[in-house]
Amino acid sequence: QVQLEESGGGSVQAGGSLSLSCARSGRASSPDCMGWFRQASGKEREVVATADSIGKLRYADSVKGRFTISKDSAKNTLYLQMLNLKPDDTGMYYCAARGGWCDPDPAEYTYWGQGTQVTVSS
Repeated sequence: QVQLEESGGGSVQAGGSLSLSCARSGRASSPDCMGWFRQASGKEREVVATADSIGKLRYADSVKGRFTISKDSAKNTLYLQMLNLKPDDTGMYYCAARGGWCDPDPAEYTYWGQGTQVTVSS
């Protein structure tokens, strides 16, 4: 089993920055893929960024150039640095993990954190 716990959400104005963290515990070995997803009110959950076990990083087109996903294996922690935030970035942000490749479909992920709210005002 893998437990995930997000932190770092908050409220900022457009153009601001936030950094999210996801602490992993439980199983000793790191899952093959870890990622960040978000869900805005009334919308489906969508992929934001993923990182696989060999260091390949993928980003949603809407966040490329603004968000950076990274991992600190020694701390068992996944990060998401978010710059130049926009109101459309508002939503609940979730950390997720799965075995296998980094599928962009959230339904393919086994482990989820409880989420952290990000609110960007114009």
